[in-house]
Amino acid sequence: MKKDVIEKLAALITAAFGLVAALAWNDAIKTIFIQVFGTAESVPAMVGYATIVTIVAVIATIWIGKVSGKAKK
Repeated sequence: MKKDVIEKLAALITAAFGLVAALAWNDAIKTIFIQVFGTAESVPAMVGYATIVTIVAVIATIWIGKVSGKAKK
């Protein structure tokens, strides 16, 4: 039982740090987007931002999957 609790706490703490990192990156990317494209208040700007972030997330996920697969071999 104690081992399960420790494992769950470790997973939750790791997820919390991941969320904090994601929010930090979100702010950084928004700041870069605003400096490059101007204000992010309009709907097209927000859709563009969401599209760019989604593309980057997909590419990063694929890359991480490949690296993880190689590390497991």
